[in-house]
Amino acid sequence: MARLHYAGRVTLSLYDSATMQVRDFVPIAPGAVGIYHCGLTVQGPPHLGHIRKEVVFDVLRRWMTHEGYAVTLVANVTDIDDKILAKQSEEDRPWWAVAYANERALHAAYDVLGCLPPTYEPRATGHIPEIVGLVETLIERGHAYVAPDGSGDVYFDVRSWPDYGELSRQRLDDMLDAGDADPRGKRDPRDFALWKGHKADEPGTAAWPSPWGPGRPGWHIECTAMATKYLGPAFDIHGGGLDLRFPHHENELAQARAAGLDFAASWMHNQLLRIGGEKMSKSVGNSLLVSEVVKRFRPIDVRYYLVAAHYRSVIDYSEAALAEAATAFGRIEAFVRRASEASGAPRDLADAEGAVSDAFATAMDDDLAVPAALAVVQDAIREGNKLLAAADVDTVALRTLVTSVRRMLDVLGLDPLSPTWAGADADSGAEREALGTLVDALLDQRAEARAARDFATADRVRDQLKAAGVEVEDTPSGPRWSVGAASGSED
Repeated sequence: MARLHYAGRVTLSLYDSATMQVRDFVPIAPGAVGIYHCGLTVQGPPHLGHIRKEVVFDVLRRWMTHEGYAVTLVANVTDIDDKILAKQSEEDRPWWAVAYANERALHAAYDVLGCLPPTYEPRATGHIPEIVGLVETLIERGHAYVAPDGSGDVYFDVRSWPDYGELSRQRLDDMLDAGDADPRGKRDPRDFALWKGHKADEPGTAAWPSPWGPGRPGWHIECTAMATKYLGPAFDIHGGGLDLRFPHHENELAQARAAGLDFAASWMHNQLLRIGGEKMSKSVGNSLLVSEVVKRFRPIDVRYYLVAAHYRSVIDYSEAALAEAATAFGRIEAFVRRASEASGAPRDLADAEGAVSDAFATAMDDDLAVPAALAVVQDAIREGNKLLAAADVDTVALRTLVTSVRRMLDVLGLDPLSPTWAGADADSGAEREALGTLVDALLDQRAEARAARDFATADRVRDQLKAAGVEVEDTPSGPRWSVGAASGSED
């Protein structure tokens, strides 16, 4: 079903953070897309703020794949860093053990929220030769220097690159007062570390040989080295959270161009998830870790919450807002399940007839306008509910429509019948079976009361189930129940 163009509409356009304009996307190589987005520095497990970026780029990748592009998506893991070394002391275990445990937590968050794994996921520590080679190139080209204090540090010389500040649209002299030479061996306080010489109080395992002595890479240089290794000297999209635009991405761009690399053709940044008006950070505590949130809300509902807002809009987190999102998605899910059963639609989308609508495609092509795309999904569900309400259900039309809805949801990673979510719901497996036994027993009591025309008791049982979050729908084939999902049309 994938295709590169739809009749009568424009091609994909995306907001380019470098030009601050929405531009038509034109891949460097026809039919192929290379994307690099900055992964996690694994000094701690991921919270919802981190995973919003993963979900955004997952949707971009899914839509581009649906459109027929061969997508290569690279997301790094920063597994050596000042913060990781600090965690070694706090947690009294080796820095690499800290990094690996949190890398596994990141992968668990990918999986639980339905994100496709990156095509490649390189670690900084696995690319020391490439990093050292890139630093050597910058020194040879006059854009980097070894600190004269004998520390073994190597710095990028920002004044040697006239375009420094182009991504964040800042003038170098406005960034901060340069003053005299920096006491750490920098020529200018704004120069940034490409290589950090080994310090006496750091573990020997956190140092690698280099022409300037043992040490480890700076944060910015690792991404430039890994992006160009896996995607080449020029690639289509570089992205991440908006908080990375400066200084991280600014520094990446400067050192790449200074080394003679074309680097990213465009830049894509998602807005942040905030709590209490502040950027969500690791200091917010454990309650907003992905692993904790999915104990309170179904993972598919959490993904819907993160997907539903436009990627360039701030999300102000609250439990109430997440609960509202769960209710909204519950209605979508209830329709999909009910319409699929009533129409006999195949569970495997590969076997089903029905494509995404042109209106949905137009919304997605307009800088991934997911809110508008979801409005198209809701319109389709309203039509589907009319078909379901008819005395004689047109199963052919309903089957095509529900398949179209599922294809649109699949682009967003939200098809409730997808194998991705088959065992992911909090109310699945043994828990679902136990709950089902209890609910079915109450429904039997309700049926007995209705048969005896004891409608007060029947209504009381239904109200008790509703108070517990179980919605009951009476159908010609008997009562149907779901957790937190009300059926019916959205008007």
